[in-house]
Amino acid sequence: MFDMTLLVLLALAALGFVSHNTAVAVSILVLIIVRVTPLNHFFPWIEKQGLTVGIIILTIGVMAPIASGTLPPSSLFQSFLSWKSLLAIAVGVFVSWLGGRGVTLMSSQPGIVAGLLVGTVLGVALFRGVPVGPLIAAGLVSLFLAKS
Repeated sequence: MFDMTLLVLLALAALGFVSHNTAVAVSILVLIIVRVTPLNHFFPWIEKQGLTVGIIILTIGVMAPIASGTLPPSSLFQSFLSWKSLLAIAVGVFVSWLGGRGVTLMSSQPGIVAGLLVGTVLGVALFRGVPVGPLIAAGLVSLFLAKS
């Protein structure tokens, strides 16, 4: 029997390799390994908790310079004195809000998730994007659909 899902995953992994985006390629290869081994019974947990775990890991990476001392507290305080830093703070608040809307939309309209995932993988693979796109994309879609 031919597994079309596996073929799609392999194509996406190949796209990640061709575009030199190892994050996409490795992520998809891990999912392929989970799929073809007895680990596949973890998919419900991955689907339910994967986003949270990913956000935690991303947040650790973003906060590491503060924790390590590379970004001293004085630099954080200085960010409230520059218009560029204040703009960055405002955009950060806006994008976080969009991400929250995105999570809500992805939960309430799972049919949209496939399009968001395909768009994100293409954006990551072809335009050197970062795979945080589904949440932000879903937040933008929620604005277009006027759903909160």
